Amino acid sequence: MRPMDVVDMWLGIAVLFLPYFSSAVELTFELQDRDTQCFFEDMKKGEQSTLEFQVVTGGHYDIDCTLLDPHGKELYKGVKKEYDTHQYTADVDGAYQVCFGNEFSTFSHKLVFVDWFVGDDHPFRDPAKKTTVLTQLETSAEVIQNNLKEVEDSLTHRRLREAQDRKFAEDLLEQVTYWSVGQSIFMLLVGLGQIWVLRSLFTDSKSKGHA
Repeated sequence: MRPMDVVDMWLGIAVLFLPYFSSAVELTFELQDRDTQCFFEDMKKGEQSTLEFQVVTGGHYDIDCTLLDPHGKELYKGVKKEYDTHQYTADVDGAYQVCFGNEFSTFSHKLVFVDWFVGDDHPFRDPAKKTTVLTQLETSAEVIQNNLKEVEDSLTHRRLREAQDRKFAEDLLEQVTYWSVGQSIFMLLVGLGQIWVLRSLFTDSKSKGHA
């Protein structure tokens, strides 16, 4: 086996095990009006995390977001945000809580996308050392990891944009349909009214002729 084949083999194995260095939660959920939903994630002290959310559809595309540590300490608070991202490092072990609120909305529900990433962005580096010399294999694996993450983020945002555009098109189609039906009914009533007026005129003319 050639040296390059060995490198490629170990590089493939390293990439396959990349997800075990971190955990990520991606979900899309529906948030009803005057409602609040919370999610939890277990973290250890020193772990890095990135929270990202975006309102896909609904109302004015805004929600409230609050991030709390296991002791109830507020780490982040966003008020009426359409999109935001927040990075932080866990200070204590335990379950961290993020809550999304739509309590200020009286009738419109929201569709919300959440990406909660927990773990090390550079799993091949020793956090105990300030400077770590990476081998060629580790460097290649880290480059592939970063490229895959960029591709995944790009695809996610494209899907969200497509969902927003589709929802906008569906709402526009619904409004145009209702407007067209209303205009058709109005034109029908106008036509019936004109027929009734013309018939009444001819009826009056015949009555006067007989008289």
